[in-house]
Amino acid sequence: MEELRYPIGSFQRQDSLDVETRAEFIAVIEDAPVKLSEAVLDLTNEQLDTPYRPDGWTVRQVVHHLADANLNFFFRTKLALTETEPVVKTFDEEGWAELPDSKVLPIELSLALIEQLNRRLVFLLRSTPVADFARTFRHPVNGVWTLDAALSFSVWHNLHHTAHITKLRERKNW
Repeated sequence: MEELRYPIGSFQRQDSLDVETRAEFIAVIEDAPVKLSEAVLDLTNEQLDTPYRPDGWTVRQVVHHLADANLNFFFRTKLALTETEPVVKTFDEEGWAELPDSKVLPIELSLALIEQLNRRLVFLLRSTPVADFARTFRHPVNGVWTLDAALSFSVWHNLHHTAHITKLRERKNW
């Protein structure tokens, strides 16, 4: 069951990245929309409405969740770059996943959103001076995060949920 929940392993936070690792992570963010689109290619509505694990979200909910999470990462990045240790808002991931837009809407809407959002995000990250990756925001539950730590989480999070879909496809032989 743990492998179904964490197909690439659990998150390993990295508070400070070297220049090469940061560039690699930004490239992962740049490629994430393509990888996600490939993971859901040609899935039927029935397949999209299949949970990736028992008591887990459906593939459709995962795709919409990634759009929600990437929006939050984008906003948190901009806040950290323009304010002194801003307190960011949490979001009820489970609650959001149960809203009609996450359960019903076509995934193409979120795939397009992720693609365009990540283009802006990648430009912003590549334009950010190295020293600014040490800037922080305060998460009400998880404490202080550097932009490097948030970037490392976003990379893991995108790979993690894309793996949920690809592993489900492998198990179901889709």
